Amino acid sequence: MNNSDNICIQFDCDTDDLEVDWRRIETLIRGICAEFEITKADIHISMVNDEGIIDVHRKFLQKDTTTDVISFDLTDDFEDKHTFQYVVNAEMAQRQSQQRGHSAEAELALYMTHGMLHHLGFDDADEAQSQAMHQKEDEILQKNGFGIIFHTDPKQQ
Repeated sequence: MNNSDNICIQFDCDTDDLEVDWRRIETLIRGICAEFEITKADIHISMVNDEGIIDVHRKFLQKDTTTDVISFDLTDDFEDKHTFQYVVNAEMAQRQSQQRGHSAEAELALYMTHGMLHHLGFDDADEAQSQAMHQKEDEILQKNGFGIIFHTDPKQQ
């Protein structure tokens, strides 16, 4: 049994108009797990619209605003596997991808990478941390064939 057999990834999509190759996103997530030596994990990803993410944002972070991704590390200290849950704003990904000039799939890949990095020791609380995190995101996304997404300047395309 290889390590990818111990990584369970589940997608729930509340929106019908997304054109996403979920196998490609799954490969990205498995690659991040491998890079950070995560060998056992349950990962659940829910794709929602603006209204759905606002509900989650309000319930868990007491904010009445939209955002790109909200991530939860539900890992039990007594188990030998990671448990991550991500709520991803598909509607925002579609808007941002049009503004930035790339696919919604690439924008979703950025959101997933960002959420995962938060649970793997990265933070964006200050400018230096934010730069390091976004640099790592671009490195991972480029390595996985999505290109540089965060630092894309639409005026340069």
